[in-house]
Amino acid sequence: MVRSASDDAQPHDAPAPAPHGRGPRRVGNVNTTDIRSAIELGTRAMARCFNADDDDLPFMYSRLWPDGWFGFSPWHCAVQVSGRHLEAMLRAAEVTGTPVDEEAIAKHTRGALFSFTGPVPLPCNRREMGGPLVEVDEHSIREGFHGLNALVRDRGNDQAAELAEQCIATIQEFWSPDGGWDLASLNRRSGLDFQARPTFVEGVGRAIGPLVKYVRTTGSDAALELAQTLKDHALDIAFLADGSYEWERFGAHGHSTTCVMSSLAQLADLTDDTALLERVRTFYDGGLWTIRTEIGWVMERSDPGRNPDQGELNNTGDMLETALILARRGYPSYYDDAEQMLRAHILPSQFRDTSFTGSPPEPDDSDARRDVADRALGMFGFCAPYAHRPIGIPEVAPSWDIVAGTTGSLCEAFVDAVRRDGDTTRVNLWFDHATADARVESNYSNGVLRVTPLRRGPLAVRIPQWLGAGDIEVEPAGIERRFSGGYLEFPNPTPNQAVTLHASLPTRELVLKHRTRDIRVRLRGAEVEAMDSFGTDFTYFDPLD
Repeated sequence: MVRSASDDAQPHDAPAPAPHGRGPRRVGNVNTTDIRSAIELGTRAMARCFNADDDDLPFMYSRLWPDGWFGFSPWHCAVQVSGRHLEAMLRAAEVTGTPVDEEAIAKHTRGALFSFTGPVPLPCNRREMGGPLVEVDEHSIREGFHGLNALVRDRGNDQAAELAEQCIATIQEFWSPDGGWDLASLNRRSGLDFQARPTFVEGVGRAIGPLVKYVRTTGSDAALELAQTLKDHALDIAFLADGSYEWERFGAHGHSTTCVMSSLAQLADLTDDTALLERVRTFYDGGLWTIRTEIGWVMERSDPGRNPDQGELNNTGDMLETALILARRGYPSYYDDAEQMLRAHILPSQFRDTSFTGSPPEPDDSDARRDVADRALGMFGFCAPYAHRPIGIPEVAPSWDIVAGTTGSLCEAFVDAVRRDGDTTRVNLWFDHATADARVESNYSNGVLRVTPLRRGPLAVRIPQWLGAGDIEVEPAGIERRFSGGYLEFPNPTPNQAVTLHASLPTRELVLKHRTRDIRVRLRGAEVEAMDSFGTDFTYFDPLD
């Protein structure tokens, strides 16, 4: 039997209890200068997602308002959360140096490996807590490889390496570009149902990115061969040369489209495939705008009849990672897009204030109701451009998988913020940061960026396209400098002597692309000063007058 399930089987699609009172007009702190703190907060959240009533396997769903609870998913296997969390938590420890919660890693390791204990080495689902694995989950192959790769890369886990190679061999045996999945043979082998997805992009195509990561970790020829095969099929049927987007071709699930796009960029980066990178750039500059806005918000689902205000932060994280790769590979203007996504959408939408979390309507001693507000700090979710609660959605409902995807993308921005390029130290993003090459202090709201080089060699600071080199005052005034390729370059800065840039950040007004309403936003530099919020609650910004 083959059953097709919609990936958005989330609690926000189910009827919600009637709201009991209204939340605050604004929620929490708008953090737009410190990527590290957002990574650390997200990482701490990922250590609090386990369900003591389900053998410490992770929750999938959550709701903070009108009442607070966490929930089990009968549609997503444990690896959907544990695989993503392992990748994000261990990457965060690597790039920030923050110690990882080893107890949480142990639990996520068990959760990730548990999903592969079915009759075939593919992720499998349960239907109920404590129940058996009953279904092969095509959609979660991506998350399975994320978890396995993280365990091999950062923990030297031999079982994970063996499972990864077995999973690759199983896909190569039962899936082909011409015929898709050989379901008859696969179901005979497994004895389980197969959860088919409506399109290749929503199914096994999602696995390209973690396969690329696994190739970087292990050099696996089989993983690279499969990634290339999946890439070729993606270009043949979805990511066409004209860069167009049609939801029927890609599938309506926005995260699948954006994660395959970022996967193709990762593969192009790994293999130095300039033609593939150009195909990605064509889509990024073209069809992607059907579902995204200038601040990086992306629709959760794009098929007709879906709520057009509901987004997903995973999608924005994928776009961020793609922009970083494009910028690093010769198109530095994409750093402008990356920084605006970070300041105007990703960082403000993190749940840094959960004091509005509702209480259970009746006493409940289940772990699903325990310390919901505290455990949810640092999560990300299905937000609108203007608020945690989109218009037309009766609840505030982040998700445990989304905190992982977004935190992992923040890790890549953290790495790219300051990079060593040969002898040159490049400051690509105007955030607080410190490396062995430079210390960066950003007083962004005042238009001040102070960079202290810590070793000899040229220094280059990216200047946003909306800011001209002539609009910047530099201290010390007599330091040698020139403007080239979007960067203000200092050929011979003195180590340990700060170079300070003073700029008046211009105010800009945009109207975000939207299916049913105009959303006006006023930016100062790359961060939001005010935005239309249409009278809804749980907003990030002041309303636009």
